[in-house]
Amino acid sequence: MGLAELETWLRLPVLGLYGLLLFGMSLYGAHRWLLLYLYWRHRREIPRPRARFRDLPSVTVQLPVYNEMYVIERLIEAACRLDYPRDRLEIQVLDDSTDETRAIARRAVARARAAGHPIVHVHRETRTGFKAGALAEGLRRARGELIAVFDADFVPPPDFLQRLVHYFSDPEVGMVQARWGHLNSEHSPLTRVQALLLDGHFVIEHTARHRSGRFFNFNGTAGMWRRRCIEDAGGWQHDTLTEDLDLSYRAQMRGWKFVYLPHVVAPAELPVEMGAFKSQQHRWAKGSIQTARKLLPELLRGPLPWPVKLEAIFHLTANVGYVLMLALALLIVPAVWLRRAMDPLWIAGFDLPVMFFSTASVAAFYTVAHREAGGRPLRALARIPLLMAVGIGLCVNNARAVMEAWLGRASEFHRTPKYNLLPGESPAARRYRAGANRDTWIEALLALYVAAGMTAAAAAGLWGALPFLALFALGFAYTALGALAAAHVPSAVSHRSPASA
Repeated sequence: MGLAELETWLRLPVLGLYGLLLFGMSLYGAHRWLLLYLYWRHRREIPRPRARFRDLPSVTVQLPVYNEMYVIERLIEAACRLDYPRDRLEIQVLDDSTDETRAIARRAVARARAAGHPIVHVHRETRTGFKAGALAEGLRRARGELIAVFDADFVPPPDFLQRLVHYFSDPEVGMVQARWGHLNSEHSPLTRVQALLLDGHFVIEHTARHRSGRFFNFNGTAGMWRRRCIEDAGGWQHDTLTEDLDLSYRAQMRGWKFVYLPHVVAPAELPVEMGAFKSQQHRWAKGSIQTARKLLPELLRGPLPWPVKLEAIFHLTANVGYVLMLALALLIVPAVWLRRAMDPLWIAGFDLPVMFFSTASVAAFYTVAHREAGGRPLRALARIPLLMAVGIGLCVNNARAVMEAWLGRASEFHRTPKYNLLPGESPAARRYRAGANRDTWIEALLALYVAAGMTAAAAAGLWGALPFLALFALGFAYTALGALAAAHVPSAVSHRSPASA
């Protein structure tokens, strides 16, 4: 069989599958446009508390930590600065640590107690249930009517509890979520991209879902729950890696109302290394699909309005897009080659709608999010290419997470390392660092594969395909080299803590 015959034989199945993949991704892109529309339509509908408490309800602040030696003191100090009556407040350090963090936390708690703060240190000998297990154990001991949660990388402002608590004057409100801010967004190109991604989630997605009557979720931290809501929904469960998303959907399916407050911001530390970022994304991707498997059938059978059901499908299955992206990455080189003899007008008629629903939706979505979060639109636009490249580069990592979830493969809860770096300080002097793995080498091979496709496309004069191929090559190279760079930098373990800095 000659080359021309082989191309003829491959053209229909390859381009047909290529088109189906683009169609699937365009559906998620169209959903992004819908969220942007819902945000714009409801952006001025600021939620207000029904009333203000004369006697404040009791609050338990839970600080779940596991091996967080660099940030545990900062977290405890921030929790102790929370402005709330001490006779109505309880702070729990839920410490599952197996390293120096345990001793550091105990000393910090002892100092805080000596200063009169109502704080306790709870250590479990076994990490059963991971974070969900720690929260459940804390809830069993808690005295508060309301439960606030902060992960180790957060530094809540002193007025945080006061700004959220009055929304619980409505007895139907079960959870109030605040927006995440960023302590180190300008540390590197990677943290800038993460900040942009999170702003899209918190500024656009949460606001659109909440104010249009769709379900949205507690993000595991920087929020407050009504204890009775947690218990009524079945409590913290650890059969998914996203216990926060799971509980959120179960509670809303029981009829509880959630409130989102984008104007209340709790700053947090972003992962500064590619390995840590990929580990976090893998957990979130896998957990969302586990939650979809667990709850979507019941949700779809229930009496909820169809906009709620449809949004739940897109929300919980969004990471399927990474599987589509990985398949697209494998097909993009042969697809570009097989399309070279086709009518340019026909190609444009196919590509332009795809670009509108995919590329253009990403640019518009995150530019608006950055602007609404107080940033400059032009700065966001300048970061969009790297954001898209990073999204492409993550597809191996996150597609694996999606497939593991669909196949029912359980895995350990890997928390994201936090370093509390000083300006200009390198994470090389820290432990907990996540390096390269098997996915890294697959990403490197894909980068070389697409680069070879770019060379062939340039030789054939297919200049229009080069920007898209370059985006794929850049994405895979950036994620692979980022992980490899961290893996080959020797770690000189530092025991510096905020108190000694």
